[in-house]
Amino acid sequence: MSFLDRVTVLILSYNEAANIARTLAALSWARRIVVIDSGSDDGTADIVQSVANAELVVRPFDNHESQWNFGLAQCRRSEHDWVLALDADYRVSEPLIEEMRRLEPASEVGGYEVGFRYCIFGRPLRASLYPAVIALYRRAGARYEQVGHTQRVVVGGRVERLHGTIDHDDRKPLSRWLLSQIRYARLEAEHLLSAPPGKLRRTDRLRRTGWAAPLLVLPYTLIVRRCLFEGWPGWLYALQRLLAETLIALEIADRRLRK
Repeated sequence: MSFLDRVTVLILSYNEAANIARTLAALSWARRIVVIDSGSDDGTADIVQSVANAELVVRPFDNHESQWNFGLAQCRRSEHDWVLALDADYRVSEPLIEEMRRLEPASEVGGYEVGFRYCIFGRPLRASLYPAVIALYRRAGARYEQVGHTQRVVVGGRVERLHGTIDHDDRKPLSRWLLSQIRYARLEAEHLLSAPPGKLRRTDRLRRTGWAAPLLVLPYTLIVRRCLFEGWPGWLYALQRLLAETLIALEIADRRLRK
């Protein structure tokens, strides 16, 4: 039996009609795909329901931690003992699929980190600031915890790294991206100001200053990460990172002044 036969794919979605068909097209190998939808009204549900191996479950959104943990509960109804967790704008690459197919994880391995290739309208960047995450993990004992604007899965056992990558290729309208960043900035500021500074990563300590990250992120993205040489896709990505860090800094400055 291939390792792929042991995997349930878990996806969260909300108004992802611009993305989810590409995501599902790369998952034809999966025996079961569980899509937890927050009540989309843009055709996302119709796309999911048109895919034979996909199952749509609707749950009103409260927060990402609860939504992911609800999804995990749906996966526990399956005989598959591993979960591949994806956002609706992720596309699993062929090299990653082949690598997973050949996996024979030792009993002490609880999960695998996967890196990303950031794409702008389908055009991959050679580098980005997107960190690797634990995307493939044993279902038993896994749980999600909210950290700032994002959520992280906690697994039992050793975490190893896979060589294959996932493409992050979000083609939703810019207005949707902007609204998401405003919400993310609020959550991130709450986390940065409430967490003990000694427990923050170096990049988060820079964000917590409320001024350093916006000043550094543009030259770092353009020059160090070489997005300057990617043309318009690289420039768009650099501007996205600049705006995201500026919104976080604005939230931090506003909160400090309101004390």
